[in-house]
Amino acid sequence: MNRQYFETAPPAPRSTPFGIFADQAGYYPSDTKKAVIPFECGSFTVTDINGNVRYSGNTVSAGADDASGDSVWIADFSELTENGKYRVHAGGKTSAMFSIGDDVYDDVFNKVSKAFYYLRCGCGLDERCAGVWHHGICHTAPARLWENRNITLDVAGGWHDAGDYGRYITAGACAAAHLLYAFRLFPDIFEKQELNIPEKGIPDILSEVRYELEWFLKMQNSEGGVYHKATTALHAPFVMPENDTAEMFVFPVSSMATADFAAVCALASGIYSFYDKDFSEKLLKAAEKSVEWLDRNPHFVGFSNPEGCNTGSYGERDDLSNRFWAYSEMFALTGDNKYHNSLVSALDNDFPLTALGYGEVGGFGTLAYILCKQEKDADLLQRFKKEFCSHAEELKKKADKCGYGIAMESDDYCWGSNMGLMAKAMIFAIADILSGDHTCRGYAGRHLHCLLGANALGISYVTGVGEFRCNYPHLRPAFADGIEECIPGMVAGGPNRHLSDPFARKVIPEGTPPMKCYADDTASYSLNEITIYWNSPAVFVLAYLCSGPDR
Repeated sequence: MNRQYFETAPPAPRSTPFGIFADQAGYYPSDTKKAVIPFECGSFTVTDINGNVRYSGNTVSAGADDASGDSVWIADFSELTENGKYRVHAGGKTSAMFSIGDDVYDDVFNKVSKAFYYLRCGCGLDERCAGVWHHGICHTAPARLWENRNITLDVAGGWHDAGDYGRYITAGACAAAHLLYAFRLFPDIFEKQELNIPEKGIPDILSEVRYELEWFLKMQNSEGGVYHKATTALHAPFVMPENDTAEMFVFPVSSMATADFAAVCALASGIYSFYDKDFSEKLLKAAEKSVEWLDRNPHFVGFSNPEGCNTGSYGERDDLSNRFWAYSEMFALTGDNKYHNSLVSALDNDFPLTALGYGEVGGFGTLAYILCKQEKDADLLQRFKKEFCSHAEELKKKADKCGYGIAMESDDYCWGSNMGLMAKAMIFAIADILSGDHTCRGYAGRHLHCLLGANALGISYVTGVGEFRCNYPHLRPAFADGIEECIPGMVAGGPNRHLSDPFARKVIPEGTPPMKCYADDTASYSLNEITIYWNSPAVFVLAYLCSGPDR
């Protein structure tokens, strides 16, 4: 990717002013509360906002941690349950401020959910809803088919995918599925959520997802195939969205996009049927049409960028999990045995049954089958439940070996590692729901604590959250708006041991432990980009934790 804007000598990465690492949002009163201390010390104290000592204790060694390169000590202050703002102190160092209370994640939950509104394409963001981050109308001109420039299409709408202004079906399907399943599993928390977006009348998160789905429907062709993406030929310069006036193109149909489209439309149809029957029916018909295309085209139709295009590819090696997901969602919605037969046949192929990312989507198909109200095969149902619960048990073992309490090993710190972090937390949440193993809640919480500051760099990876937080993501409007404070609620990609961009290789010394391979700088797209499907699992995890038994 051409990042000509950032060819000057790079600055040194920002380092945390805090030597002790805790969740900068905070902890529920009943939670296990642990701060991580990356140096040897025997005791610690916790002080309130006035500097009064409210708790003291001895640390416990957690040993050497491979991914961070740290020797870790743990300060456990779980016995402190009084609402308030606090800091941990030990060895002459301190933590960032955090809260204890029943509402500690409400603000984070709203910010990571509202982030999708700031990424809307095809409209302007008005000051009433967007505040200082408002901007003009963008990307509404007709787009041309890449394969036939004589054909133009209206594909305005949807969410900008990431740091760029492209829109991609498979990425959008993943993000929409995270949000829709979060709503399905934790509806009460979304019913009362207020995001200050223009639409009214249904839960705000469903209005936001509908904005994406309306764009989805524009990307289906007359035969039921779904175009893979809508982007300009080249990445836009670092300008505001309304100033990106290069010609938009619609790129060829892929079987992954078609299957993911069908799956999400079927999933959404069932949810929106309670709010808008006409829209629900429209989604169902679109899903049926795309499944018919899949049946007529049983072979993999992949995607790679054609010559002259450098925007995101989102290529995949096969469409096995995508087709399984589509058939599972269609069976869950309709109960038609032909879809059941197709999903069972799809299981003859080898793909992960708990994956919840954009490249492997089998976990969504598995979850669709487990949760559906249709008459199911009992053995298959038990197999699917076991997949999630066994995966959670494997992750527990990894987390218990990690000084930071998370199921992230050195190899997991790759591009978008924070999505991996949140996807693991999702596995714990789902296993809790399926098995009643409530110890999973604590493990999911540990992963959120890591995202919000209890990590080897002591940084909150969510913009606008915490005293020491990422603020300079690889995100065009955040760079171009001239506002020092970043648009809130954006989840940064996170540490990437591969250092997959020139800036990262310049500023991260060779041999840096994987958990520390991060820099908060706009220039580093492999460390600090944002994208919709990194925010969406964080929304799911926060919804799960915010809807806990004590709240």
